[in-house]
Amino acid sequence: MWDTLKALQAATKDRKITDLFDDNRVEEFGVEADGLFFDFSKTNIDADTYTALIELAEEKKVSAKRDAMFAGAKINETEDRAVLHTALRNLDGDAVFVDGEDVMPGVKATLAQMADFANAVRSGAFKGQGGAITDVVNIGIGGSDLGPAMAYPALAPFADGPKCHFVSNVDGADLADKLAGLDPETTLVLVASKTFTTMETMMNAKSAFDWMATKVSNPADQFAAISTAEEETAAFGISAERVFGFEDWVGGRYSMWGPIGLSVMLAVGPDNFMAFLRGGQAMDQHFRTAPIADNMAFALALTGIWHHQICGYGTRAVLPYENRLLRLPAYLQQLEMESNGKSVSLAGDALDQTVGPIVWGEPGTNGQHAFYQLIHQGRQVVPCEFIVGAEGHEPHLAHHHRALLSNCLAQSEALMLGRDYATSEARMKAKGHKGDALKAHAMQRVFSGNRPSTTLMYQKLTPFVLGQIIALYEHRVFVEGAILGINSYDQWGVELGKELAVKLAPAVEEGGSTEGLHAGTAALVARAKALRTS
Repeated sequence: MWDTLKALQAATKDRKITDLFDDNRVEEFGVEADGLFFDFSKTNIDADTYTALIELAEEKKVSAKRDAMFAGAKINETEDRAVLHTALRNLDGDAVFVDGEDVMPGVKATLAQMADFANAVRSGAFKGQGGAITDVVNIGIGGSDLGPAMAYPALAPFADGPKCHFVSNVDGADLADKLAGLDPETTLVLVASKTFTTMETMMNAKSAFDWMATKVSNPADQFAAISTAEEETAAFGISAERVFGFEDWVGGRYSMWGPIGLSVMLAVGPDNFMAFLRGGQAMDQHFRTAPIADNMAFALALTGIWHHQICGYGTRAVLPYENRLLRLPAYLQQLEMESNGKSVSLAGDALDQTVGPIVWGEPGTNGQHAFYQLIHQGRQVVPCEFIVGAEGHEPHLAHHHRALLSNCLAQSEALMLGRDYATSEARMKAKGHKGDALKAHAMQRVFSGNRPSTTLMYQKLTPFVLGQIIALYEHRVFVEGAILGINSYDQWGVELGKELAVKLAPAVEEGGSTEGLHAGTAALVARAKALRTS
């Protein structure tokens, strides 16, 4: 089927996307699910291409792999684990078994524990030494940070609890800047590390403990842990009632639905957090039951396969026209690039094509005044994924949102339509340009057009809608990985750098030896020491 798709692309690569349009194209190349609408009509995918893409998914038995994932099969083969982040939002579903044990009672018990603690903090029943908790500092990294750090600003209109701050980088500036201005006596610190040994997280946690100890007699009383390492959390001094665990069948970058999302629950309350879970659950139900042709996750994934594997476009821009989704591109970078940034198949064979595109982006309209120049007129084609709501949360600023919406729709139209030389020349003639100057000015204003984009649209960004969007992209990653024959749920690529950092740690200390280090690294260690003043 790969050859068929390549042949289809070769036969249609010079075709104008606009030539595909009729009155029904948006409906035929659009998918709706519970108020969320995905439009992929502004791509060069036609009926024959979409049929071939669906046949590719069927050939790769993606539906069967999907069912195995939801059933608790150990589809993470390299780590011999199930992949069940979906169980964390399975609020109304049946039992889910892993190794013969139903995991749902444990999931629901943990969710209830989270809600009890969140209510206690939000009501003031749980206090700091100086009174009610005013601020929450979430310390984690990777999946223990990016999810809640993205969701917290996204759900700002619903946040009526303590303010949340997120620390991830081992650079002391991150911790210092986040703690500046906070009162240790009314601050709660969440330490998110499954093993409670993650280097960056634990260094930040110990420094936060020292900061709190300057004013709080027993700092551990104002710490909670998101971890399964009971001995380590106890040794840190954190009471077992403030330790929230999650199982090894929840990968870090898929973990926001459970205890990793505790900071979000503290901010928006258990009811809104439940609405977030229900949005994810609704997308799960759609993904499991809708036919492939009308399945949003499949449509999003197959469009991605078409653009990267078939058309050869190397990057993918995620462009939310929703300022509160400013961290979504960074979140999706990890979700997609850590999941599918592989070069080896499940069987351990080298792949003969690149798998994951580079994912990047920024919110509109800011990006329009930054990198859209390259998107519109650069030589490389960058498929764009626009995300926009029909309305905002500020009725007194509704005209702002209408301007935002018009900009979003204008950008996707401009990418598709472009502007030819004749039109540009006529515009420059009208401005009085002649001769060589006319040509030079006209050429600068030519847009090739025919550049693909998709649009994901919803009424308003709510906890439910955010849950839908995140679950949709999770399933997109699954479908693409299943088609490509890779394991989307391990991340061995992060291991080598961690191992070398441990090896290098003693060398960068004063008096530390560089013996055994690579010459290039040893030289930089020496230079850093020479530049240091303390």
